[in-house]
Amino acid sequence: MTRNIINVKPIKDKQVMLDFLTELKKGKHGKRDHLIFVIGIYTGLRISDILNLKVSDVQNKTTTVIVEKKTNKQRELNLSNLTSLIIDYLNSYHDGQSNWLFYRPSDHSKPLGTHQYYKVLQRVADTLELDYIGTHTMRKTFGYKYYRQFRDIPTLMKILNHSSQAITIRYIGLEEEEIRASLDKFNPLN
Repeated sequence: MTRNIINVKPIKDKQVMLDFLTELKKGKHGKRDHLIFVIGIYTGLRISDILNLKVSDVQNKTTTVIVEKKTNKQRELNLSNLTSLIIDYLNSYHDGQSNWLFYRPSDHSKPLGTHQYYKVLQRVADTLELDYIGTHTMRKTFGYKYYRQFRDIPTLMKILNHSSQAITIRYIGLEEEEIRASLDKFNPLN
């Protein structure tokens, strides 16, 4: 399946999410690819911020503070749900030589590139015949799932560092979903 322009969306369906995570683990760098995605859906970080994490940012920590590349704002990350995955990754996959949590296989002195990870996501998307997957899928999925669980747009807006609630609603794909749902229920004769 070849795509040029992708309308990137969150993964909303639980089974699709489980299938996606399972498929991510299958590649040569499955442990790495899976952990990158899981960090994305648990924190809502942009891919550039995930790939810029250093081992020292996460090792033996349940929280860490980073400076987001795009906004240059500090952000505290809660890693408590990720601790065991991070430990397993560091013990069984990471070479221990690189400062980068996710380094380039060809050059351990540099972080993995966003385009390299995009290609990983596209491989999985092609396998599962999903046409809406991109590097923002993780962040959008975090936003969508957070909203569905807590129904708190103002807090989600702050977490995602958006300038308005309208941007957050549009970003997580809520607008289209709610319009469809309201039109399904609409009856002009009521």
